[in-house]
Amino acid sequence: MHEIDALNSMGGYSFNHPDFVMPVPCTDMVLKASHLGHPLLDRKDRVCNDYDLKDSIFSLITGANMSGKSTFLRAVGLNLVVARCGMPVCARSMYFKPMSLITNMRTSDSLMKNESYFFAELKRLQYVISQLKYGKDVFIILDEILKGTNSKDKTYGSMELIKHLLSLNAYGMIATHDLELGVLEEQTKGKIVNRCFEVENTGNELHFDYLLQAGITQNHNATFLMKRMGIIVTE
Repeated sequence: MHEIDALNSMGGYSFNHPDFVMPVPCTDMVLKASHLGHPLLDRKDRVCNDYDLKDSIFSLITGANMSGKSTFLRAVGLNLVVARCGMPVCARSMYFKPMSLITNMRTSDSLMKNESYFFAELKRLQYVISQLKYGKDVFIILDEILKGTNSKDKTYGSMELIKHLLSLNAYGMIATHDLELGVLEEQTKGKIVNRCFEVENTGNELHFDYLLQAGITQNHNATFLMKRMGIIVTE
């Protein structure tokens, strides 16, 4: 009964999204998608992006607050899950290598377990490393890692973590506000590629296009938003 119910739900999903396409599993590339979007967003509001890892292993994604980093990570992750289930994805085309997916996006502390946010995050990263050491093919999605420590320690720890992931032949994407990590593209000779989402301040208004671009973000908006909301006052 539960298998019939699950298949019926999958069939309903496919029927309700005739504009989605069937993904193509392959072994010669990790992920290549055209016009990839988040399937749970309204069609009128959804902004889609092309995404191709090509010869790289990791994508380092930077961007201002609310520019679309986390939504894009969720779009990639959700479409990979849907693809592994044999359902159509929210894209015009998608080629992917069937791999295990591990994410670290909504880590929380626990009073019951006596765990701080930072310790909970480290346990999740430890699990990622253990799976890679078993030799599994893993696609990793990390959103703003090591948030629970100071900025200097965070940057150094993030760099060492990413280098370790590369040494274990991991694939994936990391969203971060640490622009210093952008040097890894050159240091790793292209195994890590920099991608970003930008924001424009025009006429004292913020404009987001949610389009993925090459490089490291050049714009910021935290101070602007704090001033506009009356949280801080500057001369």
